[in-house]
Amino acid sequence: MSTAVMEQRPQILASAAQGDRDSFSLLIDPLLDPAYRLAAVMLGDRGAAEDAVQEASIKACSIVANECRMTRRTRWFSVLKVADVPAQTRDERESSSDLHRALLRMAPDERLPLVLHFYLDLPLDEVAKTLRVSQSAAKSRIYRAAKRLRADLTIEEVF
Repeated sequence: MSTAVMEQRPQILASAAQGDRDSFSLLIDPLLDPAYRLAAVMLGDRGAAEDAVQEASIKACSIVANECRMTRRTRWFSVLKVADVPAQTRDERESSSDLHRALLRMAPDERLPLVLHFYLDLPLDEVAKTLRVSQSAAKSRIYRAAKRLRADLTIEEVF
């Protein structure tokens, strides 16, 4: 990249992120020529090389978007993982809801899928990614935890 582009890179990145096509072009143009040359040598066909570079550019944007999602997920997961629940006084414990007390009686590993799915309203695939398990495993954990929670609540507590 040219020195002028390197010095203005933060402003150009910000403009490109807001949808400015010229800023995006300034960032991507220096990368396209080497990519095209590589594709042309590997494929031996100009049209195929152009298509490959175009597909790679689109995939690069998708990769950036996915990385942003992962960063956002990691941030939520780390907040959940390290959050300290303050100790409650006796009066606060007595005034809290039956459901809340039943949740606190559960093990943290058992409680986490319920909190992610029902309290934070994450879809099943997000719960699975956060727990680092398959979607079917996440669904099973939510089901088992809800079943255990239901068993902890007596009939009087439910109604």
